[in-house]
Amino acid sequence: MTHPWEEISLTDYENHMKLDSVMQLQVMNDVMKAQLSDYPLQTVMILGVAGGNGLEHVTSDKIKRVYGVDINKAYLAECIRRYPALEGVLECVCADLMDERVFLPHADLVMANLVIEYIGYDCFLNVIRQVAPSIVSCLIQINTDEGFVSDSPYLHVFDCLESVHRQMHPEPLAEAMQRIGYTQASSTEHLLPNGKKFLRSDFILAKST
Repeated sequence: MTHPWEEISLTDYENHMKLDSVMQLQVMNDVMKAQLSDYPLQTVMILGVAGGNGLEHVTSDKIKRVYGVDINKAYLAECIRRYPALEGVLECVCADLMDERVFLPHADLVMANLVIEYIGYDCFLNVIRQVAPSIVSCLIQINTDEGFVSDSPYLHVFDCLESVHRQMHPEPLAEAMQRIGYTQASSTEHLLPNGKKFLRSDFILAKST
């Protein structure tokens, strides 16, 4: 059975996200730049890497391996095509994160930007337990009453996502992460032009005593 994210073309997705009235692609790019530079870590896993927005901020002298994870094979193929300079650093992994049989390697940092909305807290926690990162940096979208997809000429391209989307809130996310040993280290808001906002939350694995 095809997953809804496999039905959306990368062109439609990115054209919608970068509209002046949406600006999510640009804001996510800025957030990713900060996520990749804030911590001195050598291995990174990006959940929902799509076409690789933000990968231009990867510096191979600092980061030795980037795992780009996505369910859409076409997205990953374009990601590889766009970033030939990351050959030997970028490893794309096609995976349905809701499939318990999926194996994911360890990474020091996991970045999950607009991903938890589509897999839920429990599945996300299972992924984090498996990857066992020191740092987890998440970006969730805080919506208005107009819905989770901003109005645009591409609006109905995303109708198929209604069956898998979940509204996220920062408090349950922090509580869920705490249950598996992660302490919230920071929380920052990023305002969007249509009244919505992104909330970045970073979590650090608590050291055992």
